[in-house]
Amino acid sequence: MDLATLKALDPKEFRDAADGYRSTSDMASAAKDRIENEIAAAMRKSLNSKSSTAALGQLSELGKDFHYVQIECGLVSAALEAFSYEIEAAKKKLQAAIDGAQAAKLTVNADGSITYPAGGEKGTDGKVPGGGTVSGTAGGLFEGMVSAVSHQFAELDPNPNHRLALDYADDIARALMEATESDEKWAPKLRALKADDDLTVSDKDLADASSDTSGVRDAGKEYLDSLPQPPKDGKPADNAKWWKGLSPEQQAAWISMRPDSVGALDGLPATVRDEANRTVLSETHGVAQVKYDAWLKDNPEPPRYQDHINLHTGVKQGKEENPAWKEWEAEREKMYKGIDGMNAIQDRFDKTGTSGLPEAYLLGFSADGDGRAIIANGNPDTADHQAVYVPGTTSDLDSIGGNIDRMAKVWYAAHDEADGKSVSTITWLGYDAPDSVWKDAPFEHYAYDGAPAFDKFLDGLDTSYTGGTHPHRTVIAHSYGTTLVGAAAQTGHVSADDLVFAGSPGVKVSSADELDVPKGHVWNEEADGDVVPDIGRWGHGGDGFIIPSDPEFGANEMTTDTEGHSGYWDETSNGPSQSLKNQALVVVGKGDDVPLKPPPDKWAYVK
Repeated sequence: MDLATLKALDPKEFRDAADGYRSTSDMASAAKDRIENEIAAAMRKSLNSKSSTAALGQLSELGKDFHYVQIECGLVSAALEAFSYEIEAAKKKLQAAIDGAQAAKLTVNADGSITYPAGGEKGTDGKVPGGGTVSGTAGGLFEGMVSAVSHQFAELDPNPNHRLALDYADDIARALMEATESDEKWAPKLRALKADDDLTVSDKDLADASSDTSGVRDAGKEYLDSLPQPPKDGKPADNAKWWKGLSPEQQAAWISMRPDSVGALDGLPATVRDEANRTVLSETHGVAQVKYDAWLKDNPEPPRYQDHINLHTGVKQGKEENPAWKEWEAEREKMYKGIDGMNAIQDRFDKTGTSGLPEAYLLGFSADGDGRAIIANGNPDTADHQAVYVPGTTSDLDSIGGNIDRMAKVWYAAHDEADGKSVSTITWLGYDAPDSVWKDAPFEHYAYDGAPAFDKFLDGLDTSYTGGTHPHRTVIAHSYGTTLVGAAAQTGHVSADDLVFAGSPGVKVSSADELDVPKGHVWNEEADGDVVPDIGRWGHGGDGFIIPSDPEFGANEMTTDTEGHSGYWDETSNGPSQSLKNQALVVVGKGDDVPLKPPPDKWAYVK
């Protein structure tokens, strides 16, 4: 990168190229959405045959192609924007040095050196100190030493033009160095952003895309830092204001370079969070699957069973599990961690259209630790009725499939009761749930640790809503999830119109009146054979160990026709169970139609 090249370089050309790649990314995104949410959804809704199944498989692969194009072209666009920003900064430094030198009557030469004229007071010989030519240094240890010596010599020169010329020459050298470093940094990054010569997007391709994202993000830190930053620990309204204040180019750069950050921000539109989180999901799954496959290749499975030898007789007596296999399986499960959950989320995407199931929105995702996932059936930003479900103990990314299915069932049941109004049901696994019923669930810190995130998520739904009048929102919680909701109401504010508890071990408060919703809008289900409420009350009940199923708590005790702790979302051959239908009625604002259990007979014991 010499002076003539940098002067001739036009950053706008790279911004224009970035615009082209961004447009391609947007077109690919639109094509992916149309394939997955319109074409494939319509086929699932109306067709059911081997040929349609095969066609859906091909459409799924085509959707992956477009998603890959969306990700990679978005990264190319961000890389070009970052390069343009850095080159423009270098050009400004160069031009400032040239302008300054020319204003000082100095001559800037083609190689970046500067010729200065004679000047200063006459010496003892009666002559004015002569001029000369100097070259600048950009930095570095050796160049820094050379620069120091040059500047010391210039300071001793009675010609002030010498020192001035050296300063401007250094500025030119630094500008050229920064441009060179930017060029050398981004050229290989851009060359790496290319696809294989096939139409199959493999796990390796997505793992490479994850590496590409990290590479562009790290290389483009200076550019990204120059953009408006999201509020630190901002409220949803602050997050929304930040996002709306960005230009389309800046928004695209944030989604491409930091999709994890964008996807986690409450208050942003559901469509934006979904786009960002799907990128994170695809790349995370690719990396995990590639690592798992490599581990399997390097660690073949040993025989599961071996002969059992009687130690006293030395005679074979049947089979026993091989200890080597047990160790192998434990390590395999560790390597496979999170993949089941990511597959379950993708499976939900692939069910869009089935019996009318609406488009899914991934509002939150992380594979760190036990994982986080927030999945909506239908767009909550426009829905007339919203339901947010908080699962309980043992919930994690690997088990997210069951919790996704529960909210799909609620969506179907609520949709049937909604009189044409739109419904969005959301599975919210945005906290670290207890891993064990006996070891972890007795502790309350899981609830209080997760409560602020839950309150913030609900506030974010308020912020991002665009449907006109305020939606009717129901929070549904199961087991330890009810404890979290109670803690959220106790320490913050639960922005909801109705609360539905199922199998609650206690909600930390003693009365429905303490739970932020209007009087008469707390609902409870306790099924026959569910032992959790009476055991959990001793750890999570309110004063006097009161729990929602106690009459004095003041909840509407709904009838149930299911059994046990996990059957509240069961279906029958004729449709939803009464336990499930009751939840759906509350979700669509028809609580008056919910059959309630009769109040307990206070004289029953006397009789």
